[in-house]
Amino acid sequence: MPGFVRITWKVCFDALWHFTEDDGWAMASHVALSALLAIFPFLIFGTTLATFLGAEQFSETAVHLIFDNLPTTIADPIAREVTQVLTIPRGGLLTVSVLAAFYFASNGVEALRISLNRAYRVVEPRPWYITRPLSLGYVLAAVLALVMLSIFLVAAPLALRYAGQWIPWATDLLIIVDNWSSWGAIAVVAVALLVCHLYLPAGRRRFLDVVPGIVLTMLAWTAGAYGFAYYISTFANYAATYAGLASIMIALVFLYMTGVIFIIGAEINAALLKYRVRELISRSRERETEPATDP
Repeated sequence: MPGFVRITWKVCFDALWHFTEDDGWAMASHVALSALLAIFPFLIFGTTLATFLGAEQFSETAVHLIFDNLPTTIADPIAREVTQVLTIPRGGLLTVSVLAAFYFASNGVEALRISLNRAYRVVEPRPWYITRPLSLGYVLAAVLALVMLSIFLVAAPLALRYAGQWIPWATDLLIIVDNWSSWGAIAVVAVALLVCHLYLPAGRRRFLDVVPGIVLTMLAWTAGAYGFAYYISTFANYAATYAGLASIMIALVFLYMTGVIFIIGAEINAALLKYRVRELISRSRERETEPATDP
């Protein structure tokens, strides 16, 4: 058996075996439910903070980034409910309900942390009074990043139209800004996955250590999203089983599938580190570049 095939088999088998042995299926359901419960508090807190900072376009930007690149069968039911929730007027920033939403949004981060710790086979040495404030910090950082993006998406077209009076090619950039949702969503997902794999779990990993799992996660998620949408539109009839809860169940099943893909991506990274695949590749390249010696 060729060396490449043998090491690929070892990595895949180790990742899937550890995923099953370490309750990966249960952890995926925990991530799915926590994510569903965290979406609404996150957007409520984000909209309130963004309004306080003068970025009224936050909710529109967040909804576009989260839902525009999902199949409509999956995205539309949740997007309608999210839009309805975000249109309800609320009080000031430091109200009990908004602070509670801020706290509950961090539960999704904690679920990701626990699942990644298991996938990377590490034990969390930090106590809860350290990890919970860190999770709150990640929620706040995500909100502020979306606030900056929403401000940019309002200011950039105006600046480019103004600059186009003297620099004609500047108006060509408007096409990119106007069609930001696809590339913007890909960039946001990639950065979010990178931050999760590098900084959420215990221990230290380098950039190249987590890239394979991130790439696999994005590719598998894209294929899974459209495969699941095709399944729903062609075969499944959730309304007949769950009646009025059909849209929530569709979202929950999709998030469960996403959780499985996310954890397996981390398991692949852990297996690659276990078998020192990068070192094997480096040594193989060094042998190939060494000059042949005369007998």
